[in-house]
Amino acid sequence: MDQSARYADLSLKEEDLIKGDKHILVAYHMQPATGYGYLEVAAHIAAESSTGTNVEVSTTDDFTKGVDALVYFIDEAKGVMKVAYPNDLFDRNVTDGRAMLVSFLTLAIGNNQGMGDVKHLQMQDFYVPWSMLRLFDGPAKDITDLWDILGRPRIDGGYIAGTIIKPKLGLRPEPFAKAAYQFWLGGDFIKNDEPQGNQVFCPTKKVIPLVYDAMKRAMDETGQAKLFSANITADDHYEMLARADYILETFGPDANKVAFLVDGYVGGPGMITTARRQYPQQYLHYHRAGHGAVTSPSAVRGYTAFVLAKMSRLQGASGIHVGTMGYGKMEGGRDDRNIAYMIERDSADGPYYHQEWHGMKPTTPIISGGMNALRLPGFFENLGHGNVINTSGGGSYGHIDSPAAGAISLRQSYECWKAGADPIEFAKEHKEFARAFESFPGDADKIFPGWREKLGVHK
Repeated sequence: MDQSARYADLSLKEEDLIKGDKHILVAYHMQPATGYGYLEVAAHIAAESSTGTNVEVSTTDDFTKGVDALVYFIDEAKGVMKVAYPNDLFDRNVTDGRAMLVSFLTLAIGNNQGMGDVKHLQMQDFYVPWSMLRLFDGPAKDITDLWDILGRPRIDGGYIAGTIIKPKLGLRPEPFAKAAYQFWLGGDFIKNDEPQGNQVFCPTKKVIPLVYDAMKRAMDETGQAKLFSANITADDHYEMLARADYILETFGPDANKVAFLVDGYVGGPGMITTARRQYPQQYLHYHRAGHGAVTSPSAVRGYTAFVLAKMSRLQGASGIHVGTMGYGKMEGGRDDRNIAYMIERDSADGPYYHQEWHGMKPTTPIISGGMNALRLPGFFENLGHGNVINTSGGGSYGHIDSPAAGAISLRQSYECWKAGADPIEFAKEHKEFARAFESFPGDADKIFPGWREKLGVHK
């Protein structure tokens, strides 16, 4: 059934929809299945995402038609369609009237993903008007709160050198805590890797006290504050709260130095929002494990990594992993810096929409996946700043001297870039950074050819 007469209005102008403040706008890449017309399928998507059914029904009235989602733009040659979703379509909390990301996903990424007349359908961008934006939580804490703890300026406090305890699984509590201590002697921030939780060989209630002891000893020895991001992800809301409460109780007077890591893709929006609302004093670390199932550049359904990151800011993530923009081991390219800009700035351009955040706190880009001190200068140059958290596992524990030396090399890499120095010349005066060349010779050969002769390394 062609529903384009009801669910499409190509005379609508985007600037008028934005000015009207009554619609969430969504841009998709779409390709119809063979035998179907573009506008026909686009309208079917809008119908299935709002008030439509596959047949005419007697219960539809004029009010219902007033909250139809409408296709307002198509470019069949480029495979682009845009839909305007009336604000009133979206579910609100009974308790406080707030907006819910699950409702947005239920409509905009819902049954339309399984329709037989759709070959490809992937959300590329969305625009949230002020009237809806103010109903989302947004972050309670941001990177400025971490800079405070670390004794840094609240403006341009700079790079936070972090790691992931490696190996990601297989360490018992004592070796785990020892690995944390070794890194904290040189670095700032340690996160649980996404599988780390309450394994039978490394129970939470045994490892967490040891990690806190390691943190205290490292702070005593270095005179510097340290940060720990603890994984509280769980299937059950109450299990997640139990983990979080135990961790805060254990860290006691240093609870402000604890972030909570939640696997937001596999756990879902409910996990992120529960953590955001139950623990507003903690930095909320959104880990996106599994997201590649829908956000990979090879995917043709679901949504992109850009969309995932933008949604995380609405939900209240203090920081989210954004990949390495082609400088590490994960998929992505240099243009992925636009993901970072969208979540960290108050005004930013997406691939299809400009978004004003109206003072909503920023979400920190967290950089992880195959990074080390040699890859960082190029990364910072591409991004244009170093106000990020970087969790380098191999880049720290793979350093030839020690995890602490690895952490120091990461910090020195940032200092090198910020000073505009030549990395080879900088290395001559900074031992840990220099030893990173020997620690990661493959990267050194690729990024800094001739480094051995310049640094006097003859092996």
